[in-house]
Amino acid sequence: MSFQDVFGTAPDGSWRAPGRVNLIGEHTDYNDGLVLPIALPNRILVTAARRDDGRIAVASSGHPGVVEFAIDELAPGSVGDWAAYPAGAAWILRESGYPIGGANLLVDSDLPSGAGLSSSAALLCATSVALLGLRDIEVDPAEVARLAQKAENQYVGAPVGLMDQMASMCCTAGHALFFDIRAMATDQIPFDPPADDLALLVVDVKAPHRHVDGEYAARRQSCEQAAAELGVPALRSIAFEDLDDALARLTDDVVRRRVRHVVTEIRRVEDAVTLMRAGKLREVGPLFTASHASLRDDFEITVPELDVAVDTALAAGALGARMTGGGFGGCIIALVEAAAAEPVLAAIEKAFAEHGFSAPAALNAPPSAGASRVS
Repeated sequence: MSFQDVFGTAPDGSWRAPGRVNLIGEHTDYNDGLVLPIALPNRILVTAARRDDGRIAVASSGHPGVVEFAIDELAPGSVGDWAAYPAGAAWILRESGYPIGGANLLVDSDLPSGAGLSSSAALLCATSVALLGLRDIEVDPAEVARLAQKAENQYVGAPVGLMDQMASMCCTAGHALFFDIRAMATDQIPFDPPADDLALLVVDVKAPHRHVDGEYAARRQSCEQAAAELGVPALRSIAFEDLDDALARLTDDVVRRRVRHVVTEIRRVEDAVTLMRAGKLREVGPLFTASHASLRDDFEITVPELDVAVDTALAAGALGARMTGGGFGGCIIALVEAAAAEPVLAAIEKAFAEHGFSAPAALNAPPSAGASRVS
């Protein structure tokens, strides 16, 4: 599908925004914690042309038809289904006072659907930078990320955090983005596995997400309950050295385990950043593995496909492996010697066949750049 085929005119340009994986720091974001994502080479691409009637028409290579709406008439809920995301981007830019205008937009993607790689955030960010770029409006990437989050919260109605949008907008090639959510501060941490003869495998386990919304809400409620009982604004306020004392003050075992995951995961992010800054990437692997064990046993968000993939990768020689994303499906990451990448993937494929699971799919995952204009 080409822009010319859909709209009958030539585009003015194309803008991209990538998906992401989080190296470590899972489920600390709504506890004012620390996260460490990288941007993927896989992306949402929005090809766009200006129009002067105040209307936006959006088409997608993955969905039939064209959805059209007036910018001035946008309100939360006025556009649904997948087109709610580009509509939400236009709505929040309008609400924030940016003088965007009408546009024809064609959306294309090589992000796998349902893999937990933040395709929704990438779509919001790609649409935002396209609408701004068409009018030569310069906006700080972190501000675009915050606007994209507001659009997903207020227009789409999804209570997401800010990590995905920040990764999509602010990552740089060869680096992980160290994002301190409490301080709203970022730092670029060198992370270039190929330069050290390493590879980061991203393996989509193709597991159907099971009861995700209710499970996420329950874990967030447990974290909020624990913070209230401990008299802190968020679990980030509990120092690692004070964890045992905090756990002893909690009476519910489930809540206690949720707290243990969040506090130890924040420490693992700090340790990973220290090792990466020192160029000791191989030593980050055991932190991945410890993170997965915590997510499996304390936060309880893994599924058999994720656990089998991680265990098999480790048995096949991976330096470390963990689930990444929200859980209950999605992907694992595995840090491996470059020469071991194919054998590790082959072992996972064999294990999945033996367990009767759907065949997994692997992605190449060199840390890549954030959103940009590509033509």
